[in-house]
Amino acid sequence: MEEEVAAGNDNIVTEFNTYEDFLDSQITSLDLYYLEDEELARQLVELGYRGSGEVLKREEFEARKQAAEASRLSKRSQQKTLASTGKELKDPFLRALAQREEANRSGKMTSIVFMRDKNSRGQEISGYIDYAHRLKTENFEAYFSGKKRLLPKPSDLSFYNWETQTSTSNPTPNYQVIAENASGLLFKNKRDRKILNVDPKANTPGDNSTRTCIDSTKYIQIVIYDHITRRKT
Repeated sequence: MEEEVAAGNDNIVTEFNTYEDFLDSQITSLDLYYLEDEELARQLVELGYRGSGEVLKREEFEARKQAAEASRLSKRSQQKTLASTGKELKDPFLRALAQREEANRSGKMTSIVFMRDKNSRGQEISGYIDYAHRLKTENFEAYFSGKKRLLPKPSDLSFYNWETQTSTSNPTPNYQVIAENASGLLFKNKRDRKILNVDPKANTPGDNSTRTCIDSTKYIQIVIYDHITRRKT
């Protein structure tokens, strides 16, 4: 029942561009004949004395109008920003990224991707990538369409070149790197301050976190750590 009412409200705010248009729709030619004042006729409709439709105050109409517009923009933005939409994804790694794209863009999840493979020079590299951060700073259309291959960079959370022994670590908007630790490399989520332990020997990666190994013929090794963010209520 509530859904039907909500749908009716949406119809009202989408059908009429302005509140005056909404009021005018309930004024008959007979009303205008007797009242001889369009503004007075509108006031009577607003007060519920005339008209057969729903009584709706200006503030409520405007609020619903804004909510409907925000919902429309949100849906359009989501469809526009999902780079994986409509792509034929045969590689298990790209499918795994696609499954997590919306949650990482919306902030429900912050995934860290561990990758080990060779760069264009044939050097073995490895690193930890903040997937949500990369989604906001890069166009993933090229990755999902297969035009580019996702690899760790020196600017990611952690990066290591096994040949040159170049090592870097950087904080991101989502994670703080804890490098000097007896348990090995740790990442601290900046939103809920939970610790993510990426040690494969650890019993668990941490609270609200999971560890998933991905088998892909395109990479030597891939592990995805998913952290579900729980905001304080």
